[in-house]
Amino acid sequence: MIKKILFSVALAVGFQFTGNAQDLINLLGNQPSEKTFATATFKSTRIISTHSLETVGKNTLDFRISHRFGAINSGSYKWWGIDEPANIRLSLEYSYDGRLMVGVGRSSLEKMADGFLKFKLYRQTDDDAHPLSVTLFSGMYYTNLKDLNKEKNGFDKYEFMSSRLSYCYEIIAGRKFSPSFSFQVAPFFVHYNLVEKFTDKNDVYGVTAATRFKFSKRSAIVAEYCYRINKYTQSTYYNSMGIGYEIETGGHVFQVYLTNSFGMAENQFFAHTDSKWSDAGIRVGFNISRVFTIGGGKSDL
Repeated sequence: MIKKILFSVALAVGFQFTGNAQDLINLLGNQPSEKTFATATFKSTRIISTHSLETVGKNTLDFRISHRFGAINSGSYKWWGIDEPANIRLSLEYSYDGRLMVGVGRSSLEKMADGFLKFKLYRQTDDDAHPLSVTLFSGMYYTNLKDLNKEKNGFDKYEFMSSRLSYCYEIIAGRKFSPSFSFQVAPFFVHYNLVEKFTDKNDVYGVTAATRFKFSKRSAIVAEYCYRINKYTQSTYYNSMGIGYEIETGGHVFQVYLTNSFGMAENQFFAHTDSKWSDAGIRVGFNISRVFTIGGGKSDL
């Protein structure tokens, strides 16, 4: 009799425990799910010349090769710019956590060395609780040019290292509206410690707009436009603009494009683009990005 009573009590306790466990599971199931973030708003850390809001993924290294030919309006003798001296840039970009990225690069134009930091401050969520992604950018540039007029002028304009330095800052905000369409804007500020011409400005600011339209699984059209707010009054410079075709092939992203800018560093093309689209002062160029994962990292691009 006692055994029957103990068995009944144990069975009742067991049913009660099962019911409580099920209630706990149901409660847990009703908890808000972990936030998921929009990925691949842009497929590369660059649109064409300008930075996109993207950073590379965790423990990811991006090796980039950029090449830009001469202007098309140079004529047939120079094979529409292909025979002219080209601007080449090589760079390495790395992120440990997928949000803070560091990069270094070297351009043949002006023998320019550059370094930058890029941080993804806010990330767009799939539930639109955060409708935008916001990325901060800070770059520093150092020219290794020699002053060719040193002997004639009697002084070296690059006597002080600070004269070789310039800086750029951007706030990049954008949104992935659909799997095929993304858009971003970025106010920018560029400061030059030393300017080339008396009429040039030490501080230049403006805003860029860029978009990506994906029309197949691996292909997209990208475009950018950089508007200078405080334009020079006597020096002749133009707003940088570019349009390109982008294709992803495994770990590579390849872009071929047209742009009126010869420089590929922010301190070059934002303020000192000296040719324009209307007279065919445009150049053919390409970017190649090769991504390597280090220590099991995974890129969101």
